[in-house]
Amino acid sequence: MAGNGARQIKRVRNEMLVALKMLYPAALQGDQLLRSLLGVFPHLEWDQFRKDLAYLSEKGYVQRIVADTERDERATPWRKRWFRLTPAGVEIADHCVVDKALEV
Repeated sequence: MAGNGARQIKRVRNEMLVALKMLYPAALQGDQLLRSLLGVFPHLEWDQFRKDLAYLSEKGYVQRIVADTERDERATPWRKRWFRLTPAGVEIADHCVVDKALEV
């Protein structure tokens, strides 16, 4: 992603949370989430997006949902994995709780 500064990373992560909040409590596949962000961040690349998604998951703001159709959840490509916002993620997206690591 061009301009890969801390501010840009935070903006992308916040937009990921906002996009998932619009569908809360439903889930969205990784590929669909990336495509929804490309309108705002046209230079967003898959590798950086995946790192940001993993970061938000580790923070507890995003949760992976294993679909009933997945035979082996470890073998499912990231683009086909389903993700949803957690209650903690909703609070961050709504700006009810502040996370300094996501402040722009």
